[in-house]
Amino acid sequence: MQSQDVSQRHAPSPAGSAGPVDVEQAEAALVEHYPRLVRLAYLVLPPDLGRSRRVLTAHALVQRALPRGRTQPSVIPAQAAGRDGDPGYAYLRERILRTALEAARPRKGLPRLAPPLLPQVWGLRLFPRSGGADELALDQRLSALPGPARAAYVLRGLEKLPDPDIRDLLDAAGVPDPGGALASANSVPMQPGLLSSPEFDPCSLQARPTDLMRRRRHAKAALAAAAALAVCGALVALPGDGWGPDGAAAPSYAGNPAAEAALDPGKVTRVSPTAWRTSARTDFSVWPARGPLTGDKALLRRALAVWARPGETVRVSATPGTQTGGPAGPPQLLYAGEVDTARVVILYDGLRIARYAEPENGTRGAALDFARVDGATGAGASALVLGRSDGNVRYLTAPWVTKAAQRDLTKPDAGATPLTLADGVTAPLASPAVRTGGCTSWTVLQLTDASGTRLTTDLGELVPAHLTAGTPGAAGEASGARGLRTWAPFACSLAGERSSGVRSVNAWAFAEQPLPEGRGSGAWVCTRAETWRGDGTAALAQFRTPGGAAGAVVAKGTDVPACGPRAPHVLAGVLWKSPAGSWYLLAAGSEGTSAVSATGGVTGSAQGPLLAVKAERGARADLKGTLTDGREISGLH
Repeated sequence: MQSQDVSQRHAPSPAGSAGPVDVEQAEAALVEHYPRLVRLAYLVLPPDLGRSRRVLTAHALVQRALPRGRTQPSVIPAQAAGRDGDPGYAYLRERILRTALEAARPRKGLPRLAPPLLPQVWGLRLFPRSGGADELALDQRLSALPGPARAAYVLRGLEKLPDPDIRDLLDAAGVPDPGGALASANSVPMQPGLLSSPEFDPCSLQARPTDLMRRRRHAKAALAAAAALAVCGALVALPGDGWGPDGAAAPSYAGNPAAEAALDPGKVTRVSPTAWRTSARTDFSVWPARGPLTGDKALLRRALAVWARPGETVRVSATPGTQTGGPAGPPQLLYAGEVDTARVVILYDGLRIARYAEPENGTRGAALDFARVDGATGAGASALVLGRSDGNVRYLTAPWVTKAAQRDLTKPDAGATPLTLADGVTAPLASPAVRTGGCTSWTVLQLTDASGTRLTTDLGELVPAHLTAGTPGAAGEASGARGLRTWAPFACSLAGERSSGVRSVNAWAFAEQPLPEGRGSGAWVCTRAETWRGDGTAALAQFRTPGGAAGAVVAKGTDVPACGPRAPHVLAGVLWKSPAGSWYLLAAGSEGTSAVSATGGVTGSAQGPLLAVKAERGARADLKGTLTDGREISGLH
């Protein structure tokens, strides 16, 4: 009989006839679906509450949603269906949705939402783990929606409800225009997978201190800050050994053995100084630990702790597409030492480089930088930025590098200036990444090892970008005479790729074009920047007239295959004014282009890869090219 009573109590009610919901039934649904209900409340609550208050308010709304006695919920199809046919869940969902939407409605003369009675956390701010760029973009788009539209989006993406049921549920929750809310929700592309990400999980939290200095001065406040709050069964507490040993790191919030092992300075991986000589690999995994402070366990502890839990005063940066979370296990130590006026630690976890830097005196102003290096080998793993100071940059080079030098990329005929190497660390050289003002030179790092000589350049990342020259798919090192001549007029265009996560840049001289009126020949070059994350590639078509000191960017394509190994073809055009004052449309295609045509503001066509027709100033034209195999390509723009 007991089992029969239970089955009757949890049986789904048919649409239009939901049965009574008692406290026991609702409590069972709350316990079973608590994380999902809190996520629902968190997503619907107004974003301007702040992430910490949103978390506590979401938990408070769910915990106060239990009925005081037997209750008859609103009878609508969405309610009757519930979560897996549970009317208790349906009741809780409607009640939570109603109270969360009330929080989004401004009240004249009153605060929109009073602070929650429970739960409360003293001395800590709690907020979900940070997600990636996609989660951040979705959160920003949702924050721009009104409360009802945000609720409609969440019910559609998280609860998987059809629009008619969402309309009925919003109506039951007191929304005056459910249809308008659904229409507004359509402005945000549906991404249900992101709604389930840790970015929007108020049950998986990070902790940060609040009034730390005041609590240090007052014993009672410090005692209150040490108290923990159990949220979703996870104990959030301050570390037993206090703030000091971890420097600028935030308080610890997990006791996971694997996470603790990753923070143990005695367990960091140290590779033998001769491992690279016998290994088939030429990546960061065979770099030895170098620097005079590799035995400073206190410094390593602070670096590891800040990596796992950067405090509010830590400046954190990452190349696009790079995660900033802590290491999954003990990372590999690459360097620990003093660089200019800072103590620097460089670590590698197999996918990322993490650089921790702190001032010589104290830890205030510490910085943590990340770079993605998955798949790095050879030239991609030949150097790392140790630090930048006074317009200069120092590098840590791979153990197989035998010589280092600097050279001006804009002066192909000038020789390279040797740089001293001390335990793999270069002498400082000018960094084009931090220079301001006009571009009259571009200093690059030249590295030599047993396989040859290569050029890299500082673009504001931890890993310098590798420079190549030649036909896509068969490009060679830019350090040769031909590569240097190709790059020289276009070196300053590298400024446009700073801080973009660039892995390598290739320069391809794809055409020479005789200019009208016998004015010599112009040079066409396409430079293509590849990124570590794969997307965000940039192809620039550049044109240089005879005697010009530098080329000019005339077309740009982002995330296009042009100029790359997958599509080694390009077509670009430019309006050119002759010394006599006449305007022309000049267009050039790469080798293999059998015909070029222009339509729109300028019309004309020509057989072969080159086109030159008279035009008006400011005219715009659409270019099309035909390849020798019959395929068509459009102009880069």
